[in-house]
Amino acid sequence: METIPQLQKKLIDYQTSLFNEGILDAQFNQLKELQDENNPDFVVEVVTLFFQDTERLLTELAQILDQQIIDFNRLDAYVHQLKGSSSSIGAQRVQTVCILFRQYCQEKNIGECLKCLQQLKQEYYSVKNKLETLFKLEKQVQEAGGTIRVQ
Repeated sequence: METIPQLQKKLIDYQTSLFNEGILDAQFNQLKELQDENNPDFVVEVVTLFFQDTERLLTELAQILDQQIIDFNRLDAYVHQLKGSSSSIGAQRVQTVCILFRQYCQEKNIGECLKCLQQLKQEYYSVKNKLETLFKLEKQVQEAGGTIRVQ
């Protein structure tokens, strides 16, 4: 059985790795600062909404790119929406792919848009898995009676 300090160190090390790898940026910490005793699940709730929204948007993007005639304005609008939501939770790599994706939408470059969609899916599922792991580690610390500090 791990002690509270061991669990806390594991959590801090894991969270630090997410920033060092460029998966999360400072916006994620700003989100965490909005969480308090009155709303202890704030970050999990916001990130869960991001997951649901992103799953829907990825489906929409795939459907648009699967059409004979592609509506690049609609495609760009969905990518823009995803860029905003990923930015608001600090999902840096997802946001970076969205910036590139929007550029290819404006150029009406179908091949590169399709590549961006695949890359977007990879980065999204990566951040989703890593955040779910982070939340599990936080829960372990709390269940052991420890506290979680915002870095």
